[in-house]
Amino acid sequence: MKVVARRREGFAHDVDIEGGAHSLVVDEPVAAGGTDAGPSPTRLLAAALASCIAITLEMYAGRQGWNVGAVEVEVEGESDGFVPTSFDATIRLPDRIGEAQRERLLAVAQKCPVQKVLSGATAVALTHRIET
Repeated sequence: MKVVARRREGFAHDVDIEGGAHSLVVDEPVAAGGTDAGPSPTRLLAAALASCIAITLEMYAGRQGWNVGAVEVEVEGESDGFVPTSFDATIRLPDRIGEAQRERLLAVAQKCPVQKVLSGATAVALTHRIET
């Protein structure tokens, strides 16, 4: 996986994912000095968590042959002003899902890759290169 962020203007950055397979603009809200041209990095983190939980649940349910229908995951985050300090995820499943399936799906949700990263299971190494 390779992602490159290139400055656009101010805090806005064009983000290129996998050599152009996907792209988006990331920025800060006006209150933080940005132009709100796109979601902030921390909002993208919350979006990554919500979508990862939903996809993980749907993949697991599919392997089990369970028809869970539309899964909705809402993530709300708290921060100290800039750095997220906690995320609360609410998973909405159709009421036809039985209690045993619901409990299993909640356990599976805890295992989504983004959840693991946020729990400190992934190392990040920072390096620098001087361009001339």
